[in-house]
Amino acid sequence: MKWSDTKPEATAVLIEGYRRMSAGEKLRKVDELNKFLVALIEAEVRKRYPTADEREIRLRVASRWLPPKLMQKAFGWNPKERGY
Repeated sequence: MKWSDTKPEATAVLIEGYRRMSAGEKLRKVDELNKFLVALIEAEVRKRYPTADEREIRLRVASRWLPPKLMQKAFGWNPKERGY
């Protein structure tokens, strides 16, 4: 794996660190990254929709992952009409 803005030596250190992690540590890291991603999306939604209540924020976040038909059926939320 190569990142254009990262020196190869730094990439090697990162990969070696991942190799040393146990399966549980890797799963915890994935969980942390997913929670971070959700927090970033929530922040973006709050900025775009400053008057949105918590339910609307959760629906807009969920609509980033769930298909529109499922959002409509499960929550009565049509992202194509109401936005993401």
